[in-house]
Amino acid sequence: MKPSCVCSLCSVCFLWVFLSVFAGPCYSQAVPSVDAVPSVDPVPPTGELPPVEGKVMEDTVKGWNLPLPTLGGKQFWTDHRWWHGWKVQYNSTLDHWRLIDPNGIRRAWGGRQAMLDEMNRVMETTTPPAAIDEVVLLAHGLFRSNGSMTPIAEELQRVSSHQIGEPVIRRSVVSMTYASTRDSIAEHSAAMRELLETLPGTPRISFVGHSLGNIVFRHAIGQWKANGDPQKMLERLHRVVMLGPPNQGSAFAASLSRLGLFETLTGSTGMHLGPAWEKLQHSLGTPPCPFAIVIGDVSSSSLKNPFLGEPNDGVVTVNEATLEGASEIKTFPVVHSFLMRDEAIVRATVSYLMGRELAPYP
Repeated sequence: MKPSCVCSLCSVCFLWVFLSVFAGPCYSQAVPSVDAVPSVDPVPPTGELPPVEGKVMEDTVKGWNLPLPTLGGKQFWTDHRWWHGWKVQYNSTLDHWRLIDPNGIRRAWGGRQAMLDEMNRVMETTTPPAAIDEVVLLAHGLFRSNGSMTPIAEELQRVSSHQIGEPVIRRSVVSMTYASTRDSIAEHSAAMRELLETLPGTPRISFVGHSLGNIVFRHAIGQWKANGDPQKMLERLHRVVMLGPPNQGSAFAASLSRLGLFETLTGSTGMHLGPAWEKLQHSLGTPPCPFAIVIGDVSSSSLKNPFLGEPNDGVVTVNEATLEGASEIKTFPVVHSFLMRDEAIVRATVSYLMGRELAPYP
């Protein structure tokens, strides 16, 4: 076999292992040029999605529904509204919306306005809990689901229930799901803005993101700064923790984009993290509140990525994760895909959200 064939085969095998094990920030199809990548902001600043050609689901139509359990969203659904565990979600592949209850049961499906009307009915007929002081929004990374952020949600609940001698903060954790491999970063950002802007009351907002989730959040900040912030979301941001964020793009994604399988798997999202980073980075904002960065560094172990010539977590390098203005930056010997599940990182993250340093919360 020719050396070039062996090299190509090795590249494909490595891509498969990378996507299966690390599930980090990457993607592409038959190597289109950077100019072929869609604009980073095709979504109106209001958060409303553009019409999808060939789709006929009317805005006010409600389909016949059989209440059945769902998987919560996974890779096909994106949260747009949240009210005490109730969610309005959108599926861009099928171009329809649904309303699911706090137990993950689908209570209605149909057009956007029909689901918003259903949500309003729930709000009018349900006695809400006490007013929320703080919402902690969790955002997963590429290929992942909101279930990957469960350890952080559980630690937040544990700490919140054991705060003795401190002011009682009524805190809700919202673990957002979004179709990371189906839609663009701009569309994810629009959904995130809508969800945050329509939260009940005016709670302060803290945020924890893994990998791509941080870039979606930074895009939301950039849109509020560029297009106006009538709900004063920027003023309400409290504390932020970024786990393995590709804040300077991803050289690894840029390298993988040369393989035809990359964009096929990751769509425009992967391309914007790699070869089209220059197009994306100008639309990203920096949190106007205290924020910390947690970075994995496995360069001294067998899990290190040999294709990255500097300290890295297997996907993102330490330098790529940094961002000017961070109040704390700390490295852990943890691979990229498990940053949000490592016990020490989970406890340090919650400690920072509680106003302390990136150190395990007692």
